[in-house]
Amino acid sequence: MRNAGYAFTEHGVAMLSSVLNSQRAVQMNILIIRAFVKLREMLASSKELAHRLEAVERTLKRQGHSIAVVYDEVKKLQAPPSIPKRRIGFRSPDEKQ
Repeated sequence: MRNAGYAFTEHGVAMLSSVLNSQRAVQMNILIIRAFVKLREMLASSKELAHRLEAVERTLKRQGHSIAVVYDEVKKLQAPPSIPKRRIGFRSPDEKQ
């Protein structure tokens, strides 16, 4: 079982500032609230970045599939033809052609 961390949420800090009335406590609470706001902005920008990354991945998958199809077709063209070779030389009438 994990131990709970000792941390305030943004709402906990706001509630604490209503209880503590010293100038230093108010300044610290303002700094902490600003840190939460900055974290929220970073998360929002990382979500946007994640969405853009997903779009790039979708495009790459589509292009990768297309490239794989082209690659398979080129491999087929490079393979030697599968024409059966005829035997050279004399054949008796008993042998199949």
